[in-house]
Amino acid sequence: MPHQTAPPAPPHPPRRALRSRRIPRGGRPGTGYRRLFAVPGARAFTAGNLLARLPTGMFSVSAVVMIAGSRGSYALAGAVTATGLAATAAAGPWLARLVDQHGQARIALPATVVSVLGSLALLLCVHYDAPGWTLFAAYAATAATPNVGGLSRARWAHLLRDEPGALHAANAFEQAADELCFMLGPVLASFLTGTFFPEAGTLAGAGLLLAGMVLFTAQRATEPPPAARTRAPSPLRAPGVPALLVCFTATGAVFGAMEVATIAFADARGERAAAGAVLALQAAGSCAAGLVYGALGPAAVRLTRCLAAMAVLMALPWAAAGTGSLPVLAGALLVAGMATAPTMVTAMSLVQRRTPAGRLNEGMSLMVTGLLTGIACGSATGGWATDRLSPVTAFAVPASAAVLALLVGLAGRDRTA
Repeated sequence: MPHQTAPPAPPHPPRRALRSRRIPRGGRPGTGYRRLFAVPGARAFTAGNLLARLPTGMFSVSAVVMIAGSRGSYALAGAVTATGLAATAAAGPWLARLVDQHGQARIALPATVVSVLGSLALLLCVHYDAPGWTLFAAYAATAATPNVGGLSRARWAHLLRDEPGALHAANAFEQAADELCFMLGPVLASFLTGTFFPEAGTLAGAGLLLAGMVLFTAQRATEPPPAARTRAPSPLRAPGVPALLVCFTATGAVFGAMEVATIAFADARGERAAAGAVLALQAAGSCAAGLVYGALGPAAVRLTRCLAAMAVLMALPWAAAGTGSLPVLAGALLVAGMATAPTMVTAMSLVQRRTPAGRLNEGMSLMVTGLLTGIACGSATGGWATDRLSPVTAFAVPASAAVLALLVGLAGRDRTA
């Protein structure tokens, strides 16, 4: 059977014209982050992307507060959100493959509508005390949420394909945006659910996601053209990609275990309310380091060096927890967080280079799937260590996960360089 091709792509500026438009009037292109936002349309799609990405850090917190408050069961709330996480990990690469084949606007916007309807269905099921199984079904529908960060990175990779320095800065900016949204999202969700009503966080998150995606997909001039159905092998068969996937999974375990261990440590000292602020410092350190790393330019930094730095710095929270002081732990998390963004930026740049042409969104989505899987595994392992051993010993789990990521990177350094 002959291979079908995707529907005709919307008109895009010719490559020569697009490249000339990317250079600001006056001759020389800008430098650093200023250079990025000199690209026509970049500010508009970035604004939409940030609006759509912020709810990523809101939905799980909002769902837990809403379900636990209504049903009186944190176990049920946790099971529902875990189901949504598993569904997202499974659906992500498939959805990304469709985006590669048919374009961002044609796939991402309808998928967002499905996800928003799932969030609203969850809200109604909780509000009207529907049977428990309906909560799982409704929240599983939110797995249709596109990988918003991946869509934005794909645009930068298309627009800056001939400018490695600018692309490095773009990847660093996107990683910093991830950290910022994961810092602000839970805070905003907690404020809305606590100040107004339990469903407020879910409702606001759904509205922001839809509005942001409408704005983002409306910027058709910066959208990568869809690729015809291709015989290119799966990204998993590309040299170096499997090792990178394991590195992303181990890094996700660092995040998941660190979150559980920090919350348990603060709770054991009667300061659980401060756990969110302490964890935000880790994200703040990562955000700041990512922006600095992007501004320095694409130096020849090997992934193994980034992984080595992460392995060393992730031992600091474990040592700080031994002092029994939450402020000391907060300072250690701020420093430790500075290793994660450079690691993620370098790894994602390698993914962009290694993924076969026409399957970029799929390749990046696979990495997000690995990250989500690692977060789930890290959370479970960190919880086990907390219950069976102690909150202080639980900090050995993220430190060990960072060492595992380093060992995988060293084993595959010839293919992940």
